[in-house]
Amino acid sequence: MCEEISKHYREILVGLGEDPDREGLVDTPKRAAKAMQYLCNGYEKNLDDIVNGALFESESDEMVIVRDIELYSLCEHHLLPFIGKAHVAYIPTGKVIGLSKVARIVDMFARRLQIQENLTRQIADAVQNVTGAAGVAVVIEAKHMCMMMRGVEKQNSVMTSSAMLGVFRNSGTTRQEFLQLIRSH
Repeated sequence: MCEEISKHYREILVGLGEDPDREGLVDTPKRAAKAMQYLCNGYEKNLDDIVNGALFESESDEMVIVRDIELYSLCEHHLLPFIGKAHVAYIPTGKVIGLSKVARIVDMFARRLQIQENLTRQIADAVQNVTGAAGVAVVIEAKHMCMMMRGVEKQNSVMTSSAMLGVFRNSGTTRQEFLQLIRSH
């Protein structure tokens, strides 16, 4: 697959008017293909393998938050990066998930061609499906290179998206507690 992608990157260089055989570009198609495969490796992952049974019995029924999980993804419209952080919360109903698994779930979906709105919901749905939580909340704040490097070129804009499931959607008090806790740095 990498060889196939590499050929296409070579064609792109030619299409841009570059000489893909010049010293600085000789290995660029191969490097770009490897980079793209890495940046999109979320397609090769699945939820069961990522969680790997790391669900643990717990009597806790209070909010669990993993805040400031850095994420890197590619905009599916321009293939340019968006970079930011995710805040993920859930209210357990007898089981808690291993802490690192929340970050791995974020990465699995972020490492695909995405739009932020879908990424936010995919993370929430995955945490809900794995934990059976009473509710899940996800907020993502990200800067989009497609908006910063081209088009309107707005350097300081940040997009915020949220997905609220279960009690986070149905209870304003629970939702407000989550939003307040992720803002209190």
